[in-house]
Amino acid sequence: MLLFLLYSLQAYTKVKQLDVPKITQALEAHYGLKAKLRVKSWFRLIDQARGLDELGKIIKVNQFFNQYTYITDIKLWGHTNYWAKPLEFIGVGAGDCEDFSIAKYFTLLYLGVSEDKLRLTIVKAPKLNQNHMVLSYYETASSTPLVLDNLDLDIKAATQRPDLIPVYSFNGRQLWLNQEKVQGVLAGSSNQLTLWNELQNRLGVEQLNIPILILEPL
Repeated sequence: MLLFLLYSLQAYTKVKQLDVPKITQALEAHYGLKAKLRVKSWFRLIDQARGLDELGKIIKVNQFFNQYTYITDIKLWGHTNYWAKPLEFIGVGAGDCEDFSIAKYFTLLYLGVSEDKLRLTIVKAPKLNQNHMVLSYYETASSTPLVLDNLDLDIKAATQRPDLIPVYSFNGRQLWLNQEKVQGVLAGSSNQLTLWNELQNRLGVEQLNIPILILEPL
């Protein structure tokens, strides 16, 4: 089984180099030629974004994944709510809002953006009459977050998104309740979330003092 590691810069000054040929071959074998081209584009994104400042990385990663196709879980995976691994999302080139947000989250972690600045945020989208997931970026602990969304392609401050009502948010360690609060109220560990736990189990994420995030493409 092919593995690759994503290290937070809080823990390491260097990230483990990706085994590009093995990952490319694995995705082509499992998903076909178009998946090979998509993952090569992802590697180019990583190379191009490495030297950018944090805002540059946020913009580039958001633009990259927002090119993918939106499709519901039931049509794509045959499940009503399936959170795809990032390389599954890249492999099929499509997914729903959770898949967009999760792929952006892990890619930005790999590029060295601190986990403390990133939260996967569940919001209500009244116009859609459904819940929705976006990725929120906090420049500082007290700042208004920027919203990375697959519905609105422009990155905007949360205060500029009246169409989204935050409910709760989380990262690899913590969970916040966000109703009527930009920052949110700390509500414990993100391990309380069943779908997040299931995703971590499929990724092989180990609960360590120094976060090491292990992804399997297949």
